[in-house]
Amino acid sequence: MGFRSMEELCEELREKRAAAFNGGGEKAIAKQKEKGKGTARERIDQLLDPGSFVEIDEFVTHRCTNFGLEKTRPLGDGVVTGWGTIDGRKVVVFSQDFTVLGGSLGEMHADKICKVMDLAMEMGCPVIGLNDSGGARIQEAIDALNGYGKIFFRNTHASGVIPQFSVIMGPTAGGAVYSPALTDFIFMVNKTGVMHITGPAVIKAVTGEEVTSEALGGAATHNNISGNAHFMAADERECFAQIRKVLSYLPLNNLDDAPDKPTNDAVDRADPSLRETVPTNPNVGYDVHEVLRKVLDDGEFTEVQAGWAQNILTGYGHIGGRSVGIIANQARVMAGCLDINASDKASRFIRHCDAFNLPILTFVDVPGYLPGVTQEHNGIIRHGAKLLYAYSEATVPLITVILRKAYGGAYLAMASKSLGADVVLAWPQAEIAVMGAEGAANIVFRKEIAEAGNPEETRAEKIDEYRKAFANPYVAAERGLVDRVILPEETRLSIWQALNALESKRVSRPDKKHGVIPH
Repeated sequence: MGFRSMEELCEELREKRAAAFNGGGEKAIAKQKEKGKGTARERIDQLLDPGSFVEIDEFVTHRCTNFGLEKTRPLGDGVVTGWGTIDGRKVVVFSQDFTVLGGSLGEMHADKICKVMDLAMEMGCPVIGLNDSGGARIQEAIDALNGYGKIFFRNTHASGVIPQFSVIMGPTAGGAVYSPALTDFIFMVNKTGVMHITGPAVIKAVTGEEVTSEALGGAATHNNISGNAHFMAADERECFAQIRKVLSYLPLNNLDDAPDKPTNDAVDRADPSLRETVPTNPNVGYDVHEVLRKVLDDGEFTEVQAGWAQNILTGYGHIGGRSVGIIANQARVMAGCLDINASDKASRFIRHCDAFNLPILTFVDVPGYLPGVTQEHNGIIRHGAKLLYAYSEATVPLITVILRKAYGGAYLAMASKSLGADVVLAWPQAEIAVMGAEGAANIVFRKEIAEAGNPEETRAEKIDEYRKAFANPYVAAERGLVDRVILPEETRLSIWQALNALESKRVSRPDKKHGVIPH
């Protein structure tokens, strides 16, 4: 019996590696490039630190024999999997290869993804999925569907344990959309990333509606209309920069601490211009981004879901180098009212921050919940309750800054003392009341106004009387519902002092399986 030489064996390995590396071949790769899309491996190389990627399962192939598929058994089975680092920190990654069987998901393709997801849980590090797939591999039938189910199961059990990022870089349709929906964040590349459950052809056949794939499920649609996505990038390189940026705020897992970011921005920096940033007239709008820029380290705020539910902001920043999650009412959009979408957006982000040990900083300027038949009929009660639930459930440090208006139930919902806020700060112009002075005066002094010789003059007097009595931070401060009334320029230092004090916060909750969040 003859034995092959080591040189022959090594050459065979090199040939197999080359075949796996070449994916679907030069023609398929050229088509990918024509669409402005990178290959699966190029994308990994651009995302991870140079030279850090370690690939596993590059020789896995499917075992399907249906419809002649046994004649096509590409190495890797349409997905590249492994681990590497981003800014020196461990991550696990899988990248679907559209040049191989259209990136379709079959049994072994799914098993490769499940394996690295299991590894990420064992290693305690984030998992990043680069999605570019035609969906379930039809030839593999139930095996493909079962593969999706196994991924969904792992997404759910990894939720809140390790950060999970989904990156939509090509078509993602049918069952393929649900794994991204179960992860922490969805990043989409404009004009190439698409998500929808049923495509344009099916919609036209069933409902008669005509729509393009881009209009139905493109990046702009999901970032601005549906709220399904969290970030939109002009191209793949910008998308990878967004991923690296978001990861820089997060711990590797739920038992870890977020990394500090060194800064030369002094924590006691006082910015007197904050006095002019928020008008004292409660009916005048402004951009709360300006407040955040003047308070956060180096003026840097990384916004999440910037295009959707713009009446509330969510995102990340640093105070004295420490990562914080930020919620802020946006007075220049719908006067900062809370509505269905804002409640959903903020409550999910609160739970994300709580899961990964990020203190939550809430800037409040809210006149109430948005009134209207549409809001009521679409469930503002249950959606609004999510916000109450999320804050009440959170155990991370909760710091609230009341900038101006804080009225009624919306005051309670925005991290009030009664929902568990640890430190509540208020600016001198803060109005903490059941409602605005105009509405309150009309109710409280209705009889006096009606009987007055000059109703309008009396009404103006009563509004002023109510405002002086209740539309201020001091009644709440007397009850201990505001811990400190501060000058606007003291905001940054006050937040830093609160973060320091709360660093060792420990909270125990009733022993239970889990709560039942409003649907």
